[in-house]
Amino acid sequence: TSGQISSPAATVDALIAEAKKYIGVPYVWGGSTPAGFDCSGYLNYVFNHVGLSIPRTVAAIWSEAKTVSSLKEGDIVFFNTGSSPSHAGIYLGNNQFIHAGTSTGVTISDMGSSYWKSRYMGAKTFF
Repeated sequence: TSGQISSPAATVDALIAEAKKYIGVPYVWGGSTPAGFDCSGYLNYVFNHVGLSIPRTVAAIWSEAKTVSSLKEGDIVFFNTGSSPSHAGIYLGNNQFIHAGTSTGVTISDMGSSYWKSRYMGAKTFF
């Protein structure tokens, strides 16, 4: 089966595995390397590492990604934390998402928490 394009599921698995490698990397405004990430720099870096080029800013990702009808692993979840949309992460399943948070650095958070639940805007995908 060599030479075949990998299935979307394999790409999602690769994306999530790549995303989890950076847990604990500090938040740096404008950061886009493992020395420090902001939320969109983190998404950009992780998606690029699995061969998907995405826009650099949360607003551009929001406008260019495809809207999803139901949340799946690998989707990008968006939040309004000041301006709309202003924060994003990768959905992991089970109401969890991984993101570069301003106070936490790269971490896994629960979308059901009061903070994130009240700011959730929706999900989009590049798959």
